[in-house]
Amino acid sequence: MLLCVVLIPILVLLAQVLLAMFPVRPASALPGPRPRVAVLIPAHNEEAGLLATLASVQPQLTPGDRILVVADNCSDRTADVARLAGADVVERSHAQLRGKGYALDFGVQALSASPPDVVVIIDADCIVGEGTIERVAGLAAQHGRPVQALYLMYLPSGSSALKKIAEFAWLVKNKVRPLGWFRRGWPCQLMGTGMAFPWQTIAKASLATGHIVEDMKLGMDLALAGSAPMFCPHALVYSYFPTSTEGVQSQRTRWEHGHLSMIASTAPATLLAGLRRASLSLFAFGLDLCVPPLALLVLLVCGLGVLSLLLALFGGPAGPLVLAVLAGAALGAAILMAWWRHGRAVLSGKELGLAVVYVLAKIPLYFRFLFRRQVAWVRSKRDSE
Repeated sequence: MLLCVVLIPILVLLAQVLLAMFPVRPASALPGPRPRVAVLIPAHNEEAGLLATLASVQPQLTPGDRILVVADNCSDRTADVARLAGADVVERSHAQLRGKGYALDFGVQALSASPPDVVVIIDADCIVGEGTIERVAGLAAQHGRPVQALYLMYLPSGSSALKKIAEFAWLVKNKVRPLGWFRRGWPCQLMGTGMAFPWQTIAKASLATGHIVEDMKLGMDLALAGSAPMFCPHALVYSYFPTSTEGVQSQRTRWEHGHLSMIASTAPATLLAGLRRASLSLFAFGLDLCVPPLALLVLLVCGLGVLSLLLALFGGPAGPLVLAVLAGAALGAAILMAWWRHGRAVLSGKELGLAVVYVLAKIPLYFRFLFRRQVAWVRSKRDSE
């Protein structure tokens, strides 16, 4: 039974990878006038990297657009840096209600005095690719739905093979998988930055939360409300992995514990809602939500394979072992195809072979999820701190 449950996300991943093997068509021109845009940047102690973010956004704005930085519980010069760079700034301070969701809610309330057509949310440590603001805002206005740009994270040159494997895993999660569903016209998860929302959508959204993966929760809420996010592979936002061990550990724990909590708490309800409404799009969104981090998927398949082998050796049925082998083959094929089509620029085949070490190193993180999971939002430590 457990093998059948694990096989579902593996088959979903395999389908997404197969669909993502085909080239993406060039971006088409957007109809109609450009919507009026507000770029909302939540920032907690981001004075070191905020200027680079603002410099990547400002050339993409047109008359009538604005940038609003929410300096949230800051103890540094974030607000001053933003004002000197020409951005509008609101400052928020609250000892108990901490987290990006509260900052976003505060910013949307500030924008409500003179609402834009579209709100684009950019994290304060991200660089916005050329033309990204116009494309995601235009698509959001055209379709009346949230739009998610391609969000990638990069490592500095000379990084270790294990860190490159982490970059490849991020590439699979944020590019390959949503690209596969994009080819079928199905929705994607929100990724926290590079997100565009029609004003009517973001103004009604429940943002004031300290959830550790507030972006994923928001995307699910909107999908259930009939406004599932759509992926835009032609728009790019990127940032860099922390190089400090503390920063990497904090980031991974927050992302993966939050993701696993969402799978356990909301994926079944999303799938059932898709079935009740006869909505293939919502059902596909729920299936995508069911896919856990790659390392955990590998660990589950290997663990169940060993148990199935022991069962067969001691006279049990061979069916579970056959199913485990098929699951392992499907997962291996998905990973290899994703690497061949999208990941060879990130790591070599030899470096990919070290993935077993990367997977084993993640075991303590998953044990902490079972016995001491992270439930509070914590900002990842930056290299400049």
